[in-house]
Amino acid sequence: MIKSMTGYGSAKGTVEGIDITVELKSVNNKFLDTSVRLPRSFIFAEETLKSAVQSHISRGKVDVFITVDSSMADDMVVRVNEPLLRGYVDAIKSISDGFGLPCDMTSMNVSCFPDVLSVEKKELNAEAVAEGIREIAEQALCDFDAMRIREGKKLHEDVLNKLATIDELVTKVEETAPQTVAAYRERLLQKMNEVLGAAGVDENRIIAEAAIFADKVATDEETVRLRSHMEQLKIMLDSGSPIGRKIDFLIQEFNREANTIGSKCQNKDISYVVVELKSEIEKIREQIQNIE
Repeated sequence: MIKSMTGYGSAKGTVEGIDITVELKSVNNKFLDTSVRLPRSFIFAEETLKSAVQSHISRGKVDVFITVDSSMADDMVVRVNEPLLRGYVDAIKSISDGFGLPCDMTSMNVSCFPDVLSVEKKELNAEAVAEGIREIAEQALCDFDAMRIREGKKLHEDVLNKLATIDELVTKVEETAPQTVAAYRERLLQKMNEVLGAAGVDENRIIAEAAIFADKVATDEETVRLRSHMEQLKIMLDSGSPIGRKIDFLIQEFNREANTIGSKCQNKDISYVVVELKSEIEKIREQIQNIE
């Protein structure tokens, strides 16, 4: 199934006691362009996230947003400066022994001495956090892909409908083309009769001229190739993404055949059909810009 290049996905999870939200959105682009926005203290996870995106997406401009909420996390640690505390205790004992003073130290007392206790931010396990964020990103990417597949189904149906219209227009060209040659033969015969009058008209000459004209305006090759391109496009649509760039090249061939038919036709009815034909091809070209 084909996928659209535009989509949105999100997922939430907890890593090391920290609430993480991952959001993705994408728009059309010829190549894959991934931008990751996350807090500076989590910059170590950027490459891991880009790798996750690349495993799901081949084309498009993708923005990844990481929101971190550590307000409820146990991320602060109280540390004891043991060498400094031991120095304080030894000094107090020395004062007590040297001056005959009571040694009435308590845990509460000594913990109040300068720099005995310090509060530090808990150091994160970068590898574990990066892997946890990747797992949440995978969930967001699955949500993202589900939306792209839904959009892809709509694109698939729309392109098939337009192909059906093109098929009808090609049939009109095939039905009208022989009438162009017949009309030319009648006009040529009428003019020859007007010029030659009673002298008579060489039927073989008329047939030869009509044959030359028919060869010049014949669109059989173009209509056959157009139908071949249509079948090829249907196969591509059923093959699944990524096929957007391949279809883009194929649509160029559609246009080439339509332009050739337009340059060959000597019939106003066919000219009108060619205009409609090129309009439908352009509509397909616009739609496939959304296909990955």
